[in-house]
Amino acid sequence: MLGFSIPLDQLVVIAMLVFCRVGTCLMLMPGMSSARVPMRVRLFLAIALSLAILPFVEFQLQNIAAHMNLAKILLFILSELLIGLLFGFLAQAFFFALQVMSNVVAMSMGYSGQPGIGMVETTPEAPLANLVMLGALVIFFITNMHLMLLRGLIASYDAMPLSLTIRPQEALVDVVDVLSSVSLTEIHIAAPFLIYAILVNFTIGLINKLTPTIPVYFISMPFIVFGGLFLLFFLFPEMLHFFSTELEIRIKEIF
Repeated sequence: MLGFSIPLDQLVVIAMLVFCRVGTCLMLMPGMSSARVPMRVRLFLAIALSLAILPFVEFQLQNIAAHMNLAKILLFILSELLIGLLFGFLAQAFFFALQVMSNVVAMSMGYSGQPGIGMVETTPEAPLANLVMLGALVIFFITNMHLMLLRGLIASYDAMPLSLTIRPQEALVDVVDVLSSVSLTEIHIAAPFLIYAILVNFTIGLINKLTPTIPVYFISMPFIVFGGLFLLFFLFPEMLHFFSTELEIRIKEIF
C-alpha cells in the first residue's frame, strides 16, 4: 500500500504531470488516436492509466515535492508533454508511413480512382488503403503490441523520471533512427507493386507506340487492376506479417 507523505495539493500536481505524459502518448498512440474513438473514451482512458501509473512513481514524489514552485511545475509540464509526444509519435510513425505507402500501392495498380470513407480516420482514402490500415491496426491490438507500448511507457519513468528535462538532441536522434527504419520498412512493403507498375506501364506504352490507332490505355485498364489484385492476393498476408514484425522489433528497441 502507498503512504504518501506529501500534501494533497502537491500530489494533485504530480498526478497532473503523469497525466501529461500518458495523455499525450495516447493522443498519438495507434488506434487510440483515431478520430473514430470518442473524445470522452480517450480522456477517461488517459485518466485511468495515469492513476494506475501513479503508484509506480512513488519514489520520485518526494524529490519533486521538496522543490515545488511555479517555474519548476511549468518546466516539468513542458518536459512531460514532449516526452509523451515523442513516445506516441515514434509508435504512430509506422502507421503514418503505411498509410502513405498503401495509397501509393493503390495508385500503382490503378485502384485509387474514387476515394472512399476512411475506416481509421475521417479523411477519404482509397479502398485498398482502408483495407491495409484496418488490417494493420487489428494485428496491432491482437498481438498485444499496445500493451507493450503501455509497459514501455511505465518503464520510461525509470529512464526518464518526472524530474528530468528532455534533451532535444537525444530525442532528435531517436526520431531520425525511427524514421529511417520506417522508410525502409514501407519501401520493402510497396516494392513489388512499384516494380509491377513500372513493368506494366512500360509494356502498355510500348504497345501504344506499336498500335497508335487503338486506345490501349482504356483496353488495358481492367487487366492492370486484375493483375494488381492478383498480386495483392498472394502478398497481402506477407505485407501485414512483415509490418507487424518490424513494428514489434522497433517497439521493443524504443521502449
